[in-house]
Amino acid sequence: MKEANRRVLAFVGMPGSGKGTCTDYLRDTYSWPVVHFGNMVYEEVERRGLDIVNDEKFVREDMRNKEGKEVLAKHAARRARQHHAEGAAVVVLDGLYSWSEYRHLAQEFGDSLTVVAVVAPRKLRHQRALERKDAKRTYTLDQLVTRDQAEIENLEKGGPIAYADYFLLNDSTVKHLIDQLNKVLEVEGLLS
Repeated sequence: MKEANRRVLAFVGMPGSGKGTCTDYLRDTYSWPVVHFGNMVYEEVERRGLDIVNDEKFVREDMRNKEGKEVLAKHAARRARQHHAEGAAVVVLDGLYSWSEYRHLAQEFGDSLTVVAVVAPRKLRHQRALERKDAKRTYTLDQLVTRDQAEIENLEKGGPIAYADYFLLNDSTVKHLIDQLNKVLEVEGLLS
């Protein structure tokens, strides 16, 4: 890939859709750096000495209220540019949340930005999230439903999903999901 052709792949989707599976694959297979939107929130939750499960929504919304709805995109764009400056041809963004963030990234990166929505049926997403082995993100079903609703109602999450360049339906095996992802990479010319 030519040095002038720096790319950003942003993954969007509801909790448990499979965004992390895709971004982990890209990191592990292609050594592309990954910037996690959620981790930026978790870092702030921990900095404030709060609980990730119970206080994540409050902190995320507080960050948006204080620094603008596109706050996480601003931080992610800065980190992506740093990775590009260090030689990364492709930077992966995990967890684009809102329409405001999408608009900021589209303005920042233009045609170099590709948005991939990972979608899965709600009950399957909830089942996956309940079975996660991540001690920091252990949710009850009620907490997952509340989180889904807050992300849709308060974070404008539907916009970037609806406006994505590609959709990966994750209702089968991991192999099927990765096969779909590799087709996107081929179409985008990222495997050359």
